[in-house]
Amino acid sequence: MIRTLFAASLLAAATPAAAQHADHTGHTGHMGHAMPASDAAPSCTPEHAAMGHCKPAPAAAAPVRPAVDPSCPPEHAAMGHCEPTAPSSSGAVPTPPAPPSAGPSAAASSGPEYAADGVWGADVMAPVRKAVYTEHGAFRGSKLLIDRLEHRSVDGRDGYAWEGEGWYGGDYDRLWVKTEGEGGFGGAIESAEVQALWSRAIGPWFNLQTGLRYDFRPRPDRAHLAMGVQGLAPYWFEVDVAAFLSDRGDLTARLEAEYDQRITNRLILQPSAEIELSAQNVPSVGISAGLSTIEAGLRLRYEVVPEFAPYLGLEYERAFGKTADSRRADGEKADSLAFVIGLRAWF
Repeated sequence: MIRTLFAASLLAAATPAAAQHADHTGHTGHMGHAMPASDAAPSCTPEHAAMGHCKPAPAAAAPVRPAVDPSCPPEHAAMGHCEPTAPSSSGAVPTPPAPPSAGPSAAASSGPEYAADGVWGADVMAPVRKAVYTEHGAFRGSKLLIDRLEHRSVDGRDGYAWEGEGWYGGDYDRLWVKTEGEGGFGGAIESAEVQALWSRAIGPWFNLQTGLRYDFRPRPDRAHLAMGVQGLAPYWFEVDVAAFLSDRGDLTARLEAEYDQRITNRLILQPSAEIELSAQNVPSVGISAGLSTIEAGLRLRYEVVPEFAPYLGLEYERAFGKTADSRRADGEKADSLAFVIGLRAWF
């Protein structure tokens, strides 16, 4: 009887312990479902893995398949006849090698010097090339300009005046001829000169000119060495500056400038100025040292065509120093205002 009671007591004490063990086993299984122990790093303890403190180990990268040579046909690649190429670090397809390059063949330089000769013939192309050379560097041309051919009215006396120039040559070297003069109707020519000059371009805008000048009037006749610069100044002013040394040793200079102010395409207003200077007195022609004379003109012309333009205007002239005294001694005024009407033309 005593043995039976002792066995029953032991059985009752063991039953709660077994139930408690079963409950813990089920709870542990539930926690393992949220974070499998196999995904944790090997160095992670079970307690840290259960609380999610451990990161799973990175998955192993998939092996990179070697690239097939792009020059290998698909049939050969399927049979394993092509060796794979090493994959590039960036994963891009490798660039195929450049094809071999060779220089031009000997036949490429066996033709004529000019390709057009092989099509049209050398006899046909030779004059064509000569024309191209002439128009691009070997230019030869000419121009004749009658700048002023005019009637002048001064204090009721009628007179005339002319000024013109012409040239022949190329882009760099030209032969220039200039002439100017004036006189009164019914009387002798008061002044007349001609210049023959060699002109050399010293830039895109100016020419250096040197040569001879000969004065037919006033008497006595004089010859001069001439040297000057002619061209286009900034703001489109046409200038002509020259110095003259006569056969008697007299040194003089002349400065001229004019400007074309377009009012319309055909109507043009042209102001002009001229200054005469002398290094010494020249009594034979009534010139004094220093500033001799100044002329200022204003002409309005109408271009019927660019080559033909009638005009009208005014011109004022004044003498200074002994030049003015010489004119007064001859019964003339030191200054004068002339009304002019004339023609400008070029060919």
